[in-house]
Amino acid sequence: MKASGLKRRVLLQGGSVALMLGVHQIARGATILAVRVWPAADYTRVTIESDARLHSQQLVVGSPPRLAVDIEGIDLNPELRDLVGKIKPGDPYINGLRVGQNAPKVVRIVFDLKQAVVPQVFSLAPIAAYKHRLVLDLYPEKAIDPMEALITERLREAPRGGNGGGNNGAVASAPSVPPPAAPSSGLAPDGGPPILVRPSPSVPAPRPAPGSIAPAPSRPPATAAAPAPDPLGELMAQQSTRPSPVVPPAPTIAPAVPVAPPAPLASARGGATASRTDRIIIVALDPGHGGEDPGAIGPNGTREKDIVLQIAHRLRDRINASSVNGNPMRAFLTRDADFFVPLGVRVQKARRVQADLFVSIHADAFTTPAARGASVFALSQSGASSSAARWLANKENEADKVGGVNVGNHEVQVQRALLDMSTTAQINDSLKLGGAMLGEIRGIGARLHKPAVEQAGFAVLKAPDIPSVLVETAFISNPEEEANLRSVSYQESLSDALMRGIQRYFAQNPPLARSRQL
Repeated sequence: MKASGLKRRVLLQGGSVALMLGVHQIARGATILAVRVWPAADYTRVTIESDARLHSQQLVVGSPPRLAVDIEGIDLNPELRDLVGKIKPGDPYINGLRVGQNAPKVVRIVFDLKQAVVPQVFSLAPIAAYKHRLVLDLYPEKAIDPMEALITERLREAPRGGNGGGNNGAVASAPSVPPPAAPSSGLAPDGGPPILVRPSPSVPAPRPAPGSIAPAPSRPPATAAAPAPDPLGELMAQQSTRPSPVVPPAPTIAPAVPVAPPAPLASARGGATASRTDRIIIVALDPGHGGEDPGAIGPNGTREKDIVLQIAHRLRDRINASSVNGNPMRAFLTRDADFFVPLGVRVQKARRVQADLFVSIHADAFTTPAARGASVFALSQSGASSSAARWLANKENEADKVGGVNVGNHEVQVQRALLDMSTTAQINDSLKLGGAMLGEIRGIGARLHKPAVEQAGFAVLKAPDIPSVLVETAFISNPEEEANLRSVSYQESLSDALMRGIQRYFAQNPPLARSRQL
């Protein structure tokens, strides 16, 4: 009996220790590891990375536009304070932000906005080098239309009488952003806790040293009779007790308009008007990865996303300076800065501008540094042409998981259904384009990983009506080829080769005459 009683006591003590540990872990909450901000014309993304899943609630307040986000179970730490200094003056959507400990284990972030936004807030599970991520995507109320931007640019050039072939390096850009809101006074408009304030770019102010707390702005003396009002907090509390409203889907690129039957070439050359553009040969350039997704990283730290954007810019300049049978060419970039674009949206953008070609630019990588050489890929409907092609396609198709996509958005399923309509004709034309490019890359003396165009199920190549190829410029995991990719001369030579490949393709496959309708 004594032995039995002793055993019971040991078990009870062990259970108490386990319970105490459990309570301690719950009380400790999550720790913020890093914060990142990715501003872009399409949308601005704020990422908060932590060692455990974060729970939050948010509220959009108008006049002036603000977004308040309460993150539960955490304390204000230096990483969160650093978020204040990461807001750039040129951010199209965020004018500034304030962050403070709103309540025990509740941190509030208030974004002062330059325009009304439709926010998406979602969590991402750990993947690759990332732990848990809370993602805040701020989209404009009216989605930016790539076709509008491209046509607006063309109309601006029309009065000059040129054919758009000047080497101006222009690229379709988003419409101008409304002027920033008035600078913050430094006081919390919601009456919240003392918070860090990013000064307006027009008013120089010292920035706190890393890890230090900026002095709180002076406030009028408050009476001790009652706590300061917190209308923003009250609104958030009221909202949390109501049934959750239906959240509008994130703005997406407007769907591709049906292409009108080919018009006579003379009509297409009639000149740009408010409702019709002249015949522009549009080449969609798709620099891979971006933002949260760095792509492959070379042994010396070179990031794929940076290299392919540089090459895309060089190729853009060459395209914008060229023409096909007297028709000006124009490059359209699916991303022209360091931000993430989901695979489906890349294709959707190209279809919206009714691109004549789609060229996705990447840098290859493998588990060993010995692999080397450039490759060109087209889509396959019947399986990959090699095990290496299948492996690479699977790796590239994982980009959405690393870059971060809100899988709760029904548009993802819509895009996937759309991309399943790839046609045999599109694949045949893609093989012709890829062959022309591969021949020109061989012509500059670059080593080829495979002597022919390979095929695999790349998600980004599945536009049903646009010849599409994916170019792996070299193996960034190979030290020698990583150095080449960083070289301006190699990037210039490669861009020249890709441009000649595009011209060869059009010489053998002239683009159809058509006018693009708004």
